[in-house]
Amino acid sequence: MVTSLVAGVVAALLYGIATVMQAVAVREASTREVGDGSGVDPGLLVRMLSQWRFVASICLDALGFVAQLVALQRLPLFAVQAMVAANLAVTAVLASVLIGVVLSWREWLAVIGVVAGVGLLGSSAGAEGATQAGAMFKLALIVAVAGLALLGLVAARLRDPARTLLLGTVAGLGYGVLGIAARVLNGFAPLTLLRDPAAYAVVAAGIVSFVFYATALEGGSVTVATAAIVLAETLPPAVIGVIFLGDKTRPGLQPAAAVGFLLAVASAVMLARFGEADRAVAPSAQGTPSAQPSAPMPASPMPPAPRATAERDTDDVPAPCSPPDGKSALRGAE
Repeated sequence: MVTSLVAGVVAALLYGIATVMQAVAVREASTREVGDGSGVDPGLLVRMLSQWRFVASICLDALGFVAQLVALQRLPLFAVQAMVAANLAVTAVLASVLIGVVLSWREWLAVIGVVAGVGLLGSSAGAEGATQAGAMFKLALIVAVAGLALLGLVAARLRDPARTLLLGTVAGLGYGVLGIAARVLNGFAPLTLLRDPAAYAVVAAGIVSFVFYATALEGGSVTVATAAIVLAETLPPAVIGVIFLGDKTRPGLQPAAAVGFLLAVASAVMLARFGEADRAVAPSAQGTPSAQPSAPMPASPMPPAPRATAERDTDDVPAPCSPPDGKSALRGAE
């Protein structure tokens, strides 16, 4: 159980760092106008693959996914998905320490809330449910991914604000399917994976989720997209885990688990602007750099990719002079 808890925290850390790097990569690779509703850009991923930050972030995401798999071996889905959503707290803290972002007292409280919520979940979560998923359940996951892909293509043609909200929701549901599929894998031997429909659901869900999250952040509000992702990737899997997979808490600790889950998810939503941690240092009137608070980043996890030429929300600060060197450098991203 301790190993799984550590693995869940490690997954959040890795997803959080990867998110920031992907946010920078999306901004540099995008050629789209803000919220133009022109659909999915097929060349976006190709252009991002030419950037070292994006390639490195994919490696971090892969390591984070391995850690997530380890966590899922012992912990219920509701605990692991909430831990994955905690990568936004990692992103916020790293933005504060490495980029000089000024966090408000509410955001520091949200960081504390995420930590406290994950702590409550870790102490109250029982072992993963013993219920085995059948072939029909796994095939249903593949069908769900196909449905999300179609819905995402339709959402990408809309205009904001509906476009960003729906794309974030689609991406979040996809990440949720990824977590569920990873949970019901029969094993990790190559031949076993080739015969397991859940393995194909994992791959398809990961691709679909990342593409639509990147599309949402390309020209929409980071805060809206990331908040939608956090809710969609945590709530449905938690319900499915309890109803269909037998996930439970430790005897008598159901209230603590419920409070921990809600606290972690609500606090992560409060940190949604860090779905794209593009908080650089802007020049002051005297010409010396001074840290600027980042406006609710036009909104993770995941593994969350960011937008490239998107306008900032009305309360955002001016665009930074230069991007940070390093998402989730600050799901995710589970």
